[in-house]
Amino acid sequence: MLCFRSAWADWVTVPSGSMNPTLLEGDRVLVDKHVFGMRIPLTLIRITAGADPARGDIVVFDSPLNGQSLVKRVAAVPGDVLELDGETLIVNGQPARYRPGDLTLEQLLGTTAAERPTVLREDSSGVEHEILILPARTSHRVFGPVTVPPGMYFMLGDNRDNSADSRYIGFVSRQRIVGRATHVVASFDPERHFVPRRHRLFVPLA
Repeated sequence: MLCFRSAWADWVTVPSGSMNPTLLEGDRVLVDKHVFGMRIPLTLIRITAGADPARGDIVVFDSPLNGQSLVKRVAAVPGDVLELDGETLIVNGQPARYRPGDLTLEQLLGTTAAERPTVLREDSSGVEHEILILPARTSHRVFGPVTVPPGMYFMLGDNRDNSADSRYIGFVSRQRIVGRATHVVASFDPERHFVPRRHRLFVPLA
């Protein structure tokens, strides 16, 4: 089982709100580890090439700062030019399109909902997903432009104003990317004594 979880598939617990509203605190996320190449169990050595991470993928990776396991979204791949202008993501000169999101704030933790967040639907390079904006917070809303080096990736959290992503930790190498998050298999609400959130059972992360 240890070798299976190391090389093929695993699950991780989401401890923070950096990927709100896509992922919530207390989510248990299934991670496909072999999709980016089979590894020798318990090592970072790949024995098959696998697919390359794509823009929009939600991935698990080891932080280049301290090795901590993080979950973020791939915003830019090698060779891309990325910048942020306010809350607008721009990749290769093409700004993302935005419209109001569909999420109700009741799904967020009370501490996050109390910050009066804005939910937007972002369409960047044909990949659509919801992001969270916390207007009262200070963050790197203006960033770049930067060119992603070969073999590196730029990660962003969907909670743009509360995420320690590549704006702060730098680019993430291909080798550090552990796998692709594919489903929320279970979820437990930390504000309600870890009562299961039944509406989040086996939710696919498209």
